[in-house]
Amino acid sequence: MQTSRQWLFRRQLSLVSLIKMFLDPAVAIATLAGVASYFGEAFQGPYLVLALVVFSLTFPGNLPEATIKSLWQDIIGPWFTVVAILFFFGYATGYLDAFPQEAIVTWILATPVLLYAAHRFLRRMLPRILSWEGSHRSAVIVGANDLGRKLADRLKLDSFLGISFKGFFDDRATVRLGEVGEGAILGRMGLLTDYVKENNVDLIYIALPMASQPRILQMLDDLRDTTASVYFVPDIFMSDLIQARIDDVRGLPVVAVCETPFYGVNGLLKRLSDLFISSVILLLVSPLMLAIALGVKYSSPGPVLFKQRRYGLDGQDIIVYKFRSMSVCEDGGRIEQAKKNDKRVTPFGAFLRKTSLDELPQFLNVLQGGMSIVGPRPHAVAHNELYRKLVKGYMIRHKVKPGITGWAQVNGLRGETDTVEKMADRIRYDIDYLRHWSLVFDLMIILKTALVVVRDRNAY
Repeated sequence: MQTSRQWLFRRQLSLVSLIKMFLDPAVAIATLAGVASYFGEAFQGPYLVLALVVFSLTFPGNLPEATIKSLWQDIIGPWFTVVAILFFFGYATGYLDAFPQEAIVTWILATPVLLYAAHRFLRRMLPRILSWEGSHRSAVIVGANDLGRKLADRLKLDSFLGISFKGFFDDRATVRLGEVGEGAILGRMGLLTDYVKENNVDLIYIALPMASQPRILQMLDDLRDTTASVYFVPDIFMSDLIQARIDDVRGLPVVAVCETPFYGVNGLLKRLSDLFISSVILLLVSPLMLAIALGVKYSSPGPVLFKQRRYGLDGQDIIVYKFRSMSVCEDGGRIEQAKKNDKRVTPFGAFLRKTSLDELPQFLNVLQGGMSIVGPRPHAVAHNELYRKLVKGYMIRHKVKPGITGWAQVNGLRGETDTVEKMADRIRYDIDYLRHWSLVFDLMIILKTALVVVRDRNAY
């Protein structure tokens, strides 16, 4: 019986994951079809192409709680980011003219409302469905420490999991038979097996440190007489995991605590989006780049392009292109960062740096594969060697390709980093980007970059 229930739960978890994955694109496309029908438009031709693009750009988020902040973060913000991308390319290519204006406006406004309704419906109904089909499960946690309490909070907050948390088992006298937050201490670890048998507990989470190995082994041996599923909650670097995942090496389980987000399919999606966006942008701005090249050539002596060695993926050297904005082309063991009113900056170069137009050749780096549209900004090799000794975790940023723009830059950390504290702040944002990456996150950074460039005062 327990085996069939566990199989059922695994199947439903897969179904739940698929529902969450396809919910947003399905709602957006269904709304588009409904709006087209309402306005007497056939859902074919341009509408099918638009539906395909929306499916590609619309990715799953969390099921939101009933708060304004979560509504913005999980529904409105991502949706209007997608809309902004569609409008940019639709206007540039003239594709928007294929649709009635009132139909497009109705679709844009109706979709987030229906998305929110669909998310709320799923959050309320799926736990009941799981319960109806016999897969609602009970759970206990071994270890009422910080890690155990953190897990308990997550189990209780997310009703979508369909898990009923019963309480803790712990041997420490300080918490015995008392209360830990909202979770009761059910008894000492020696009583766990009997409790599991008597109460048909489905899940046991072990949140003890590895130093408790003898106790854990004895407990696991006792639990062989039950049908409960047992999980270990690793206590390594729990507050600083970067793209954590579980893998195996020929059957031996391993836990990743620091990994690139662009693993497997994510890497393919990231590369395809880079190729698409950079190709479109280069086509659109090629006349502007030609004009800038002429301006650089005739405004000051020296090459049009400035080439500098920087660290790329996995700390490998890459050559980054920029329009030359200075009277010098430094690429040695010591490089002085540009400062305000820097005499090395040419008059035309000052304009390029202020508007970030000097960065346009880096879209060629993206096509070549050495850079990405969004990622940690590449630093000169000399600066890397300096700051890797001063800032903890500095080199983690090189687990992904460097970007033309990044999460740090749109949060005010653009331009000169004249102190170790400023560089440490930049690295903190870079690592945060690695930890929370998604394609929608990339699109939001791209849009925010345009706003930052217009009003930024830190570029010189």
